[in-house]
Amino acid sequence: MKILILCTGNSCRSQMAHGFLKSFDPMLSVYSGGTKPESKVNPYAVKVMKEAGVDISDHLPVDAAKYTDTSFDWVITLCDKAKETCPVFKGKVACKMHISFDDPSAYNGSEEQILKEYRRIRDQILERFKAFYNKRILQVDQEG
Repeated sequence: MKILILCTGNSCRSQMAHGFLKSFDPMLSVYSGGTKPESKVNPYAVKVMKEAGVDISDHLPVDAAKYTDTSFDWVITLCDKAKETCPVFKGKVACKMHISFDDPSAYNGSEEQILKEYRRIRDQILERFKAFYNKRILQVDQEG
């Protein structure tokens, strides 16, 4: 199963979803990209994922355009902006899905308030991607 997860900066939400999917099943081929990738993964995202037992500290943002010739079973966008500016894929894409999450990097406040927002988004991503994995991936594996 080959999955691409897209958001705008590829520094927070898509990296968290990428990390969770790999933690559910290391045999999945998971990629993430951004329509306007940042230079590094957001340190708050790394911190809250580590709290959840998932290490994404070695991840790097990637331009989504890198994957336009690649085939995927799933392409999943995580923000409205990425959905609107998603590149056209020349490779076969079996299924597309859009699951929108707030951007925690847009939140302002004290460090504890910012971490609370990152944890909230992390937990939403965990819940939605666990459900996606159980319904779309495990079910297919059991039927296949």
